[in-house]
Amino acid sequence: MKDKRVAVLLTCHNRKAKTLDCLASFYRAVFPAGYTFDIFLTDDGSTDGTKDAVKKLYPQITIINGSGNLFWAGGMRLAWETAMGEYSYDAFLLLNDDVMLNSRFLLNLMKTEEYSLQKTGQKGIYSGATIDETTGNVSYGGSKIKANHLVMRSQLLSPREFPQECEITNANILWISKNVVDTVGIFDDKYTHGIADYDYSLRAYKKNIPVYLAPAVCGICTNDHGKNWKKANVPLKERMAYLKSHKGLAYREYMYYLKRHFPLFVPYSFFMLWMKTFFPFFWDRFKKTEVAVSND
Repeated sequence: MKDKRVAVLLTCHNRKAKTLDCLASFYRAVFPAGYTFDIFLTDDGSTDGTKDAVKKLYPQITIINGSGNLFWAGGMRLAWETAMGEYSYDAFLLLNDDVMLNSRFLLNLMKTEEYSLQKTGQKGIYSGATIDETTGNVSYGGSKIKANHLVMRSQLLSPREFPQECEITNANILWISKNVVDTVGIFDDKYTHGIADYDYSLRAYKKNIPVYLAPAVCGICTNDHGKNWKKANVPLKERMAYLKSHKGLAYREYMYYLKRHFPLFVPYSFFMLWMKTFFPFFWDRFKKTEVAVSND
């Protein structure tokens, strides 16, 4: 029987050591029988020698040159489009280049595929959970939406011995089956950096495509996002820039995301984003770092 082919997609910018460590952990993993993996890496204008180092160690990897202004979502889209132009892949595996993959992560994803086929009769999207090496806490993976009267929030799930349904996924480790891409497409080009993975899994979920968190921990990755506001001692000009920045609150893109998926909560989030920008001392005093769909 012909092997199933999977395109592995990454993007990088000026963190050579992490990129190489991630790739090394991938090649140390236990590969499931009957699968072939091709890696596509967008190097988005790195100046630290990442591209040359990858070429030397892994000449089989396809490296795509980015403009230097693609950011994460743009770099992933370029890798995805390039892969789709090369071959009709059976699945796509999205990885963040700062993840250290556990040796059995692919087997965990394959268990999730079996589970999905048994439960729903179709393939879907499967997220692999990562933990923070220092704290041992789950850092990325799959989340369930939790609603209250004011705002929509997401609860990050802890992996168990069996797959768990979720609605929102991080793409630090994310398996996307071909039928999903045929139905949903790839990341929306409205997103420059973040949010694209959240949006993608929600669009798939709304089309009744299975979305699961895989069993067991699949990798190690530090949650480096920190607090999602600038402190009151930061000048207003910088706080405004952070509100609009692709790596900050990404105001325009975030509001687009809310209008698409949580329209009832647009007024609340609009108010909170501007309050956070003009009166951050409330957050300095009362708020703790958290994961929230509301971005409040």
